[in-house]
Formats: sequence, structure tokens, C-alpha cells
Amino acid sequence: MSTRDWLLDDSPATLTQANLGRAWRMMAALMRNPLALAGLLIILLLLVTALFAPWIAPESPVGQNLQNRLLPPSAEHWMGTDELGRDIFSRVVYGSRITLMIVALVAVISAPLGLIIGAVAGYFGGWVDRILMGLTDVFLSLPKLILALAFVAALGPGIENAIIAIAITAWPAYARIARAETLTFRNAEYIQAVRLVGGSHSRIIFRHVLPLCTSSMIVRVTLDMAGIILTAAGLGFLGLGAQPPLPEWGAMISRGRTFILDQWWVATMPGFAIILVSLGFCFLGDGLRDVLDPKQGGEK
Repeated sequence: MSTRDWLLDDSPATLTQANLGRAWRMMAALMRNPLALAGLLIILLLLVTALFAPWIAPESPVGQNLQNRLLPPSAEHWMGTDELGRDIFSRVVYGSRITLMIVALVAVISAPLGLIIGAVAGYFGGWVDRILMGLTDVFLSLPKLILALAFVAALGPGIENAIIAIAITAWPAYARIARAETLTFRNAEYIQAVRLVGGSHSRIIFRHVLPLCTSSMIVRVTLDMAGIILTAAGLGFLGLGAQPPLPEWGAMISRGRTFILDQWWVATMPGFAIILVSLGFCFLGDGLRDVLDPKQGGEK
């Protein structure tokens, strides 16, 4: 029996074989989606760029050379230079590290927080559900960017505070999804069986409820990455995110807007980077939704 036949066996002998077979089918379905594949390649490009930035960038992202200020794109400076003579390509490359750090930390903070709150609300119901979902609705009723601006204004400008502010505004959507998923199976027979054998509420939530919400959460997180990038760029544009001389894409656009008419490349190049990465996450998230969400017909 070949490896492929072993993975696609309709009667897997072990749990490991079943999980590997499911992962193989998901990856195969993802590879058949051109847009999802394009998104995956863009995200891989972002990861490689961030990881090998010191070797990819030809110059320092913060080194200044006023003799080379506002040079147009050329063979020497692929994306031109800014008002301080810094190589824009090098700054965009190093900026990928900041972007990746922001989206990763926001996802790590907001997704588990929303997942736990939503699962607890859906599992217990009653007054617990009303209180937690009431708090969630308060956050959902406010625009994310405006709420993030309010938190950053209270905490102070800086990339760390921007990450905290964005995470605070992102968790309610995950809580709503987790609650809806939990309501569908909180009274299932296997949950009742765990209760009968003495399983505690915390054990049921963390061992049996949360894993079943993971698929929907992965899709939502991937789709939300584009919004997180745009929110972070908006905060950087307003001077509330990463502070100079860090090469954050939103802050680079803010500094380049002064020269947008004559030296268009100063603001346009980091803008292209934001658009490309945002599209990559959107394409990948849409493909994952088709694969992971049975209601979309992606997973059979």
C-alpha cells in the first residue's frame, strides 16, 4: 500500500492515521483553489522575507544618507529612497517583521481569549451567557478602529500598546463564533457521558468543547489578519503605532504623503506591501473556509 492510499484509507486503524488523512485531504482541497494557493504563497513570502530580512535588504533600514534623498526607483534602489536617503526596499523588507509580529501577537492574544469567553458563555448559558455576551455586544457595537484609537490614546503611543489595543477590539467576534458553535453540541450525548463519569466543567470545556471550535476559529483568524494589518497601519499612519525610526508600513505612508505628488514612490511602495499581504490573508482565509467549513461544501 502506498503512502497516499494509507492516508486516504476509508477505515483508518489509528487516530494518527485518521488525523493525517484528514490533513492530506484538506491540503489537497486547498491546492485545488488557485486563489488560496496564491494567498499561501504570499504568506510564505512574507515569512521568508521577515526571517531573512538582514540578508535580503541591501542596506540598513534606519541608516540615513541625505545625498541620496528622494531618489526614484532604480537598479541601485529598487523602490527609491525617502526624504532622509533611506532605502525604501530595505525598510519595506524589515517592515515585514513588524507586520508579522503584530498579526501574530494579536491573534495569540485575541483568539484564545474570545474562544474561551464564547465557549464558557455557550456552555453554561443563563446569567453567565447574558453577562458575557452583553459585554461582547458592547465591544461589537463600536467600530474597531475608533475603539483601538481610544485604547491607544489611553495607553500611549507605541507598538506594544497598539498590539494590546487591537487585540482588545478583535476578541468579541471570536467569542460570538465560539458561543454559536458551543450551543450546537453542549447537550450532545458524549458531553453528557463525560459529565456522568465525573468530568468537571473546566475539563469538558477545554478538552471537548474548545477543540470543536478550532476549525471555525482558524478561518476567522486568517480572514481577520487583513483587518489587523490595516488597523495597525492606520494607527501607525496617525503616529500612535510603531514610532520612528522603526520601518512600520503605516508610518512610512504617513511620512511619504508629503511627497505624494512629486515623489510618489515614498508612500506608494509600503502601500503596495500592505495591499499585497492583506490580499494574501484574504485569499488564504477564503480557501480555508471552503476546506474547513462543511456548510461551505469544502470538506466532505
